[in-house]
Amino acid sequence: MKTIKGTIAWIVIGLTWVTAIVLYDGMPARMATHWNAAGVADGYAGKAFALFLIPAIMLLVQGLFVLIPKIDPLRKNIEAFREQFEGFALLLSVFMAYLFVLIMLWSKGALFSMTVALMPAFASMFYGMGSLLKGIKRNWFVGIRTPWTMSSDVVWDKTHALGSRLFKVSGVVILAGVVLPQYAVWFMVGPILASTLISVVYSYRVFKKENK
Repeated sequence: MKTIKGTIAWIVIGLTWVTAIVLYDGMPARMATHWNAAGVADGYAGKAFALFLIPAIMLLVQGLFVLIPKIDPLRKNIEAFREQFEGFALLLSVFMAYLFVLIMLWSKGALFSMTVALMPAFASMFYGMGSLLKGIKRNWFVGIRTPWTMSSDVVWDKTHALGSRLFKVSGVVILAGVVLPQYAVWFMVGPILASTLISVVYSYRVFKKENK
């Protein structure tokens, strides 16, 4: 990682591993690992799996962010938006670390709806993704990749300018799930699906316009 964001992401990952090791002896033998749409635990696993699953996923994802600039055929473009690229890595690391903390609190007996507790994190992540989308350049791994955005820098840039605004709006809408917890899942899924669909259709329309 070449920026301060990338370094912070590694620090966050390291802290989750240290926390998992330190807490291991004091955690229950079986811990919740899955919650239903109502935010109630409905799946459990042994504490070794439950404690180290998220830190392991974080490490794997971060490894992919290190590998991608080396294998992407458009890797020169990634260097042009390295700050945003590593910003995505940091966003995912912080989100996963937050989820890790929630699982630890739940396992220690804290009572809350996991779905509602995740809403601020999802909202922040999607707003942050929206902030980062506008500045990224064409590549094969990060961004709104459709056949039409991948075929044209113009289509890519215009689609990501729109996608940036849509993801920011999605982040704001997701927060409504905190106020109306009975509809929390819909406030999360609805804006994401709508933003994705609109971006795909828009990329096609821009491509058709550019190629008339």
